[in-house]
Amino acid sequence: MSREEAISSFTEELILVDELDREVGCRPKSECHEGNGVLHRAFSIFIFNERHELLLQKRSAKKPLWPDYWSNACCSHPWVGESMEDAVLRRLKQELGFECPLTFLYKFKYHAQYGVIGAEHEYCWVYYGQYDGVVNPNRNEIADWRFVDIDALEAELKESPEHYTPWLKMEWTEISSHYLKDLFEPKK
Repeated sequence: MSREEAISSFTEELILVDELDREVGCRPKSECHEGNGVLHRAFSIFIFNERHELLLQKRSAKKPLWPDYWSNACCSHPWVGESMEDAVLRRLKQELGFECPLTFLYKFKYHAQYGVIGAEHEYCWVYYGQYDGVVNPNRNEIADWRFVDIDALEAELKESPEHYTPWLKMEWTEISSHYLKDLFEPKK
């Protein structure tokens, strides 16, 4: 598969989960996002550089849910039978063209409705990593990208929250409130 081919399919099977994140089956991606959505497993990745800036991506206009919205570096779903650790590394490489170590932070359940078009209803595992190299985005997934200073991001989220995906806003609130200080502490 070339880097410019689509890496998502509406027919790919997503892992359905219960309220405790236990697997209960699978369904095509399109069905999981219709109407109010069906609870399924997902992940979200936050990438910082050495200056503690956060990598944001602008979702492709081709996305059915939240097209052209700014979001965190990468978010997607594990394949049926794939470990979450393999899934996050796979998708980071597919979407942004790089690899880096990722660390699990927390997981949470959320629901976000995108008008009558559909919804996200996910049990989302949140990861972070640090990367300072070349970013080579897959243009079928990402319209634009940038690193943003944390203070600038905070100001943008207050001034124009409608430009950001709901999961980014929820996750950033949790990360900035409970994890941010520890992320930048030197490892002992």
